[in-house]
Amino acid sequence: MIHLRHFAGKLILGFILALIFQLGNSAKAQDGKALFTANCASCHKVHERMTGPALEGVEDRWPDKKKLHAWIHNSAAVLASGDAYANNLFNEYGKVAMTPFPSLSDKDIDAILTYIKSVPKVDPSKKDGPTAKAEGGDNTLLFGILTLILAVVAFVLLQVNSNLKKLSDDKAGVPAHEPVPFWRNKAYIAFLTIILFLLGGFLVVKGAIGLGRTQNYEPKQPIFYSHKVHAGVNQINCLYCHGSTMEGKQANIPSVNVCMNCHMAINEYKGEKLFTAEGEEVNGTAEIQKLYKYAGFEPGKAWDASKAKPIEWTRIHNLPDHVYFNHSQHVKAGQVQCQTCHGDITKMDEVKQFAPLSMGWCVNCHRETKVQFKDNGFYSIYEKYHQDLKNGKLDSTKGITVEMIGGTECQKCHY
Repeated sequence: MIHLRHFAGKLILGFILALIFQLGNSAKAQDGKALFTANCASCHKVHERMTGPALEGVEDRWPDKKKLHAWIHNSAAVLASGDAYANNLFNEYGKVAMTPFPSLSDKDIDAILTYIKSVPKVDPSKKDGPTAKAEGGDNTLLFGILTLILAVVAFVLLQVNSNLKKLSDDKAGVPAHEPVPFWRNKAYIAFLTIILFLLGGFLVVKGAIGLGRTQNYEPKQPIFYSHKVHAGVNQINCLYCHGSTMEGKQANIPSVNVCMNCHMAINEYKGEKLFTAEGEEVNGTAEIQKLYKYAGFEPGKAWDASKAKPIEWTRIHNLPDHVYFNHSQHVKAGQVQCQTCHGDITKMDEVKQFAPLSMGWCVNCHRETKVQFKDNGFYSIYEKYHQDLKNGKLDSTKGITVEMIGGTECQKCHY
């Protein structure tokens, strides 16, 4: 009996260690997802080529993991060392150098690599269909179910251990005590109370943090407008429709007149099938007719633009009133790509909010993003940094981050 009790104890300990290990791997993957989104997602996907190569199996493609770390920290230094694989990769992608990430530690890079391994591959035949799902699905429910199963198993083993102890005591002649019912056992009650307190606290804090955040918000619009068709397939520049992005605070929505510049001639959709997020097929030609209704336009007749009515688009990206954000500061002065904040917009039919737009997300970006000092007149006022770079006091490969020029000061974003 003593051996059975010892075995049961080891089994319970094993389950607890397995649970801790599993949760640790989950946390590491989640940390890696956040780091991947902040640093890699604008140029890379896991299973598809983008601006850079697909990252699936990236560790296997590099002969040495240390070189992979060095490449991420400073690709220029690896290229200068004459590494064959690095130079072939550089030439394959049009000799465009990868952005250096000296602020990422080896631990951060390993977390990103762990996340990359966890992203399931999407079936290509379903990629563009109504059942397509984004890469890197949320495994929270799976880990929750696994945790619950392990907790039940641990409870059962504790009960088995208790019964074995009772049998052992009976055989040894030790007086047995009447077992205390579960609902009156102080240890169990205290344990459940602590669990419920921690769970309740976690849910309350998570809910409070999420107040006002609308990540993945994907509202229905009055007209089904596909960025995938316009900006992706037809390669229409973002600035053609959102012209004020380079000069002003807002990325204004284009007027009906801008839409009609093309659609006075294009009155029928002949492209690939379009689907809503729910999988319903969309009639592209019927959506163009909706535009004509707003414009007051009849094909074959002269258009009187004075009859046009504004389209009541539903705003997707909102910031609190006390937060200041200027598009021109980021797009023109900072030379930040649209995809950094809006995701791969050229592959979205219905646009959704890609980034959390939380303060932590913005601050982390300011801490890691390098300012484009070279040939950028906006940053000419920071004479000290220019001189430090020339004199070698600052490492030119690491660059100047937004944080170094005051990008994390409270008054920069809050009135």
